Amino acid sequence: MDKYILGISGGSGALYSLAILKGISDSGNACYLVTSKPGRRVLSLETGINLTGKPSSDKKILQENLNINDGNLEVIDENDVGANIASGSFRTKGMAIAPCSTGTLGSIANGISRGLIERAADVCLKERRTLIVVPRETPYSLIHLENMTKLTKAGAIVLPASPGFYNVPKSIDDLVKMISSRVLEKLGIVSSTLKEWEGT
Repeated sequence: MDKYILGISGGSGALYSLAILKGISDSGNACYLVTSKPGRRVLSLETGINLTGKPSSDKKILQENLNINDGNLEVIDENDVGANIASGSFRTKGMAIAPCSTGTLGSIANGISRGLIERAADVCLKERRTLIVVPRETPYSLIHLENMTKLTKAGAIVLPASPGFYNVPKSIDDLVKMISSRVLEKLGIVSSTLKEWEGT
């Protein structure tokens, strides 16, 4: 069982985070989940899932809503900077932040760790592990673009929540799967929902 970190910050796109969490779990791997207060607010607004900020309660809520096994999910308090994922000695395969607010992105790009999401991302960068950020903001300012460039130069993958339409999606779920499957693929998790383009 491999270990992955998922951060949920305050950007719009909570459906992506749930799909990624489910994908990590269904692949038989462990997900270490950290949510910010704005992230929980957006999750409630967009999905109706109301997390409390208390790890034990939130774990039960997510297990019930997503049918996740107990051993595949660990929820960690966003303020617990002494958590295992805050140390480079805790070996993980990588981290995704989805959605990733531009504020969170900017903090990571400039080495500022205000909470556990930023610290865990900083660890991934310094340990040369996979870090994927999924911004949804539009349009981007020059500051946003410069921060994305910084992260890319530091080794992160900037994967905007910009689904394609060439596969003729029939539902919002199809659009969510397109992005979440790309994230899972970049983490090294094969997703059956991501079809290779064979040309026209």
